[in-house]
Amino acid sequence: MDRVTTILHERMDAVNARFSSPLRSKRLTVVLGRWLGAAFTVCFVTGLFSHLLQNPPGWMLFPTRPVWLYVATQGIHVTAGIASIPLLAAKLWSVFPELLRWPPLKSVMHGLERASIALFVAASLVEVTTGLLNTFHWYPWPFSFRDVHYWLGWVVIGSLALHIALKLPLIRAHWSRRSAAAAEEAPPSETVPAAIAAANGPGWSRRGFLAAITAGTGVVVLTTAGQSFSWLAGLNLFAPRRMDTGPQGVPINRTAAQAGVADAALAPDWVLTVSSESVQKTLTLAQLGALPQYSYGLPIACVEGWSQDAQWRGVRIRDLIAMVGAPADSELQISSLEQGGVYGRSFMPAAYSQDEQTLLALELNGMPLDLDHGYPARIIAPGRPGVLQTKWVQKVEVI
Repeated sequence: MDRVTTILHERMDAVNARFSSPLRSKRLTVVLGRWLGAAFTVCFVTGLFSHLLQNPPGWMLFPTRPVWLYVATQGIHVTAGIASIPLLAAKLWSVFPELLRWPPLKSVMHGLERASIALFVAASLVEVTTGLLNTFHWYPWPFSFRDVHYWLGWVVIGSLALHIALKLPLIRAHWSRRSAAAAEEAPPSETVPAAIAAANGPGWSRRGFLAAITAGTGVVVLTTAGQSFSWLAGLNLFAPRRMDTGPQGVPINRTAAQAGVADAALAPDWVLTVSSESVQKTLTLAQLGALPQYSYGLPIACVEGWSQDAQWRGVRIRDLIAMVGAPADSELQISSLEQGGVYGRSFMPAAYSQDEQTLLALELNGMPLDLDHGYPARIIAPGRPGVLQTKWVQKVEVI
């Protein structure tokens, strides 16, 4: 057994030496870990906000101002997620030779450390990969992206916290360049076999490597964030969505044909039903058009990260529910012509229904709604996720 252990030890050391680099150090790993931890924390907080808006607990507050709040939080969420991809790759590169150490488990604490790393790496890779594919609106898997992405976020942040707790002494020792342990850290020429250092030549310095990672991450962010932030739209090279595209200059995710509502939406006998307890009114499109109309510039923002400012015109929701005798701060259920879709019905809390800028929109950018934007009527409310801005509305119910 000892001979086998010795042979495995020697072979793993040989493989490890083959992948050694004078760039790797505990200080480098800690610096990359700080950046990656910050990116994942931003993703987690902004993603949690988006999830709670869609699945509100009883204590949830629904901020409707500033109207661009969801644009900012979801844009930051997707941008930070994209930035985490090169950071995660660099972090894994900096530590992967540690996986080639023998024996693989030295103690219970070492086993916990390895388990936390395995869980963190596996969950992180799935999280960023599925998140990136979501920005392209491509779902080649049989499970619910939203549910899996949400719960994996908890796994990532939990395993990250466990990993930090287990590595805290090392992190503290190498947190700054002036820390005693970092100052005592042997230079690369003393930690890497001389032959390997010589073979690698002078190469990159650690500072140069970090500068390259920073520049690469910055380029990725600047060339994708333009799908959310208009001042970066001119630099948008790789993001799947671009502003001012789509019918009436606004992108769409789901067409009327995909939702199976085209015939019902274009039917001449379409009416909107507004109800509260025993009171019910039906309004044709012409009757809705005869009511007082209001126009507001509001952004529509998608969970996939893109957003678009637009001019919406229509009837205030609070005016509609006043017609059936309900107070402005009523909670509503909005039903679409779409049958069976996840967002065919949406819950509208009082914060939105009483807001003067929440509209049953009939026009977009000065024209009647395009069929794919929700003709004959759709919801637009300030600070609300795009998936809840229900299209092809047929019923507004006070609940």
